Amino acid sequence: MDRREYLAALGTASTVAVAGCSSGGGSSGGDAPFEHPGTIDETMVANGDYPDDDDPADGLPPEFQNPPESPGVDPDALETISVNDETVQLLPIEDARAWFLRSEARFVDARGLDQYTRSHLYGSVLSPAQQGSTGGGIEGWPTDGRIVAYCGCPHHLSSLRAAGLQKAGYESVYVIDEGFREWSDQGYPMAGTAFGEGDDAELSEWRIDGEIAADYAGEYAWATVGRQYEAAPIGDDGRFSLHLYFAGVDADTDVRVSTPAFTRTRPLGEVGEGPLR
Repeated sequence: MDRREYLAALGTASTVAVAGCSSGGGSSGGDAPFEHPGTIDETMVANGDYPDDDDPADGLPPEFQNPPESPGVDPDALETISVNDETVQLLPIEDARAWFLRSEARFVDARGLDQYTRSHLYGSVLSPAQQGSTGGGIEGWPTDGRIVAYCGCPHHLSSLRAAGLQKAGYESVYVIDEGFREWSDQGYPMAGTAFGEGDDAELSEWRIDGEIAADYAGEYAWATVGRQYEAAPIGDDGRFSLHLYFAGVDADTDVRVSTPAFTRTRPLGEVGEGPLR
């Protein structure tokens, strides 16, 4: 069938978490909280007829029939960015797809809970990047296994999460260079509560520009609406630009923008009119 029910476990939503990191910040050590379709009290569907994911907590996609050949990724040849003193590797989306179909990597969604619940890579877990912290490890995952993080912007949140995983001792971490929106646009395997053009119409794009002292260059600005959020690095000149792709918002929706210098809560239509200071 085209849209197969992907039922969450019974009970209330829960978070697997241990000391060392919380959703509100903290140190970058320890184990970060994570969730998956087995801990979220929602009925999710897949955008295709895929093999069952028997262990949704492991981040590994199920084994697909007739997978492509190994992409032969050379980590030394990948483009990189520097995040929180970590060198983060940017993985082309087609290489990520090949690893996905071959079940050769664990996949981590670095966005917010509402964004993950709406749609995510089939088989991936939610382990968000966190304001004030890049997050630590993921309980039960081996540090020598391959991990691919992703987000929608296309790699602000995912690179933060990847840096946190590397600081926690994970040795083979990547982020999808083009981000989740490209994965979705290509119709690659996903699960969630909403797909298709009609569902996409509920999403809207917003841009928030701001400026603070150049002393904060390299740190991050964050925008939050409910359980949806996005981040952007602060440039050498103190400027930042947050690109939001949120559901269920309009010009009157309040957004909370946090920087190392200030926090503002204002309607989206207002903060989008000019630089926020």
